Amino acid sequence: MFGWVWLILVLFVGLTVVYAVVSLYSRSVRKEKLERLWDEAPQSPDPAARDAFIDRGLAEYRGSLRRRLILLVYVVPVVFILLLVWLTNAN
Repeated sequence: MFGWVWLILVLFVGLTVVYAVVSLYSRSVRKEKLERLWDEAPQSPDPAARDAFIDRGLAEYRGSLRRRLILLVYVVPVVFILLLVWLTNAN
């Protein structure tokens, strides 16, 4: 019984680290894209307008589907492990 608890704990910690890294990477890519969009066609010479544009874009990103899809980092490995356990025990 303790083995299962240990496996779940290690898996959860590992997947949390992977989720954090993927989430931070995705956010930084989005921020770079917004910065590039502004630099290609600046709408105002004011640096505060650029920051507001980037902040608005990141606020939209927080509610986006891409951000929610990153949660599949938790779902896919768990489903795969459960499938392997079921296939192993079915034989």
